[in-house]
Amino acid sequence: MPATVRNSLLWIFEPLEREATYLTRRMFGSDAAYLDGLLCPTAGDGDEPWNGLLVCTSKEHHAALIEELPVLKPHPVLGKWLYISQADAAFEDTVEAIVSRVLARDPRIGVAPTPRKRGRKSVLPKGEG
Repeated sequence: MPATVRNSLLWIFEPLEREATYLTRRMFGSDAAYLDGLLCPTAGDGDEPWNGLLVCTSKEHHAALIEELPVLKPHPVLGKWLYISQADAAFEDTVEAIVSRVLARDPRIGVAPTPRKRGRKSVLPKGEG
């Protein structure tokens, strides 16, 4: 019996996998990518509004990112982050643009993760937290 894929959007993170500080964790039923200890994009293939790419950023950067990528919109549940549904015709191009910005360490993308409660592992690589 073939294995089922947990998340059909994990291909989004493939370019990040070459980075020494890359980590991935489950979040909100999606997968979250971390680079240099920052939470960057998350990808999920669930029901809307968890069916696409969330760009982890702060509200102060929304206008500039939306100006460059007008298909991004504040997420309807997590309004502090931007979102594009995989149903959008511009999804793949937008993913490519966001991932390239993450790899370039665009300071507008990435947020410090909220510390987890005691007893849970940190998302920071060893020696960085």
